[in-house]
Amino acid sequence: MTDRVTEHTTIDAPPEVVRAVLLDFPAYPDWAKDLKDAEVVSSSPDGTPLEVRFRAAAMGRSTSYTLRYDLSDPSVVAWVLTEGDVTKKLDGHYALAAAEGGGTEVTYVLEAELKLPLPGFVKNRAQGRIMHAALVDLKERAESQGR
Repeated sequence: MTDRVTEHTTIDAPPEVVRAVLLDFPAYPDWAKDLKDAEVVSSSPDGTPLEVRFRAAAMGRSTSYTLRYDLSDPSVVAWVLTEGDVTKKLDGHYALAAAEGGGTEVTYVLEAELKLPLPGFVKNRAQGRIMHAALVDLKERAESQGR
């Protein structure tokens, strides 16, 4: 069964700064604490990352997955899972919009499905850590870059 979460936040940095942080994949381990490695596997001819392999700490073990990005809309950073050792689905996107009075309104959507079922409390804990990195850690990083 696929789980879907949607969260919103406002970041005190312009959309182009937030997007730049989101597209600086090699720097993810510097600010997304559970990510141990992020490697760009393929890029477009202009150097835009298309596919990225991640290694993350998850529930006391290491997990790896590869995401393919669609960056055709400058206000959206979207991805789909192409390969995962414990995930069947890990698709989502960030939608970025200029906030009234400055900053960026961010909507984060993630659809995830694991290959093996997990107890609810374990799933909830993992979801909380993902959401923290996806929004709180992103906010801290983007606001420090936007100053």
